[in-house]
Amino acid sequence: MSETDATQANAEQRAFWDEQAGPTWVALQERLDAGIRPHGELVAEVLAARPGERILDVGCGCGDTTLRLAAQVAPGGEVLGVDLSGPMLSRARERARQAGRRNVSLRQADAQTTALEAGSFDAVHSRFGVMFFDHPESAFANLRKAVRPGGRLAFVCWRAPAQNPWILVPMAAVAPLLTLPAPPPPNAPGMFALANPGQIRTVLEGAGWSEVRVVARDLAMRLGRGSLEEAVETFLEVGPVAGALREAGADEAMRAKVAAAVSNTYLEASQGGPLALGSAVWLASARNPA
Repeated sequence: MSETDATQANAEQRAFWDEQAGPTWVALQERLDAGIRPHGELVAEVLAARPGERILDVGCGCGDTTLRLAAQVAPGGEVLGVDLSGPMLSRARERARQAGRRNVSLRQADAQTTALEAGSFDAVHSRFGVMFFDHPESAFANLRKAVRPGGRLAFVCWRAPAQNPWILVPMAAVAPLLTLPAPPPPNAPGMFALANPGQIRTVLEGAGWSEVRVVARDLAMRLGRGSLEEAVETFLEVGPVAGALREAGADEAMRAKVAAAVSNTYLEASQGGPLALGSAVWLASARNPA
């Protein structure tokens, strides 16, 4: 990637996460982290961070995974969390102070292009933070350079929307009310950039990683911590439904109609059971050749 490309890379994602999505995530941090924490636990199990290790947490957001990793590598280990979003990092710093975690560092940076000391990490970890690169192969090559020979990579990313009821159910509810956004081009930066397992393998192997493994996992997802009101509010603020509302310039009356439709459809999908919807992810791992 040329110097000009590196300067411009991820400009839209940087603005989106720093100015729009970041503040929303901070406001809803507890319920959002609770919803995807089980997915992060899958990554943590694969990565198997050990005391004394130095870990790079990519797309660390509000610090939920960073703090978990910091506990795993103590004593003697350290975790550096990087993210594009200043607001989310501010929340992460606050949480690290509250937890008394002195082995945590946080940096606002683009993991795709930021200079990291070569071979300075034992492993790279990410919970839904690696799907937003303009140049994914260059990004994963940059991350690999920062990992020692024999070091590890583990991340979780979304499978296709059609395999994720937590996406399909609310979108079906709003389809009669709003014009849904056109799906992004295949492999475009965004939630589903790595939905194709072949793309994951191609990107990682092209970036020099070896022993690439991609495993499908399915989990129930509770976006509202068991509260229907919280779940509906979350759908209206984050994800595809929120995007459709923004594109439509929806007023309060339309938002109320959408909320009612999502609420009814969500209740029907749960069939009287827990307020949870299915989610489908890829759990990917690899190693930096020794």
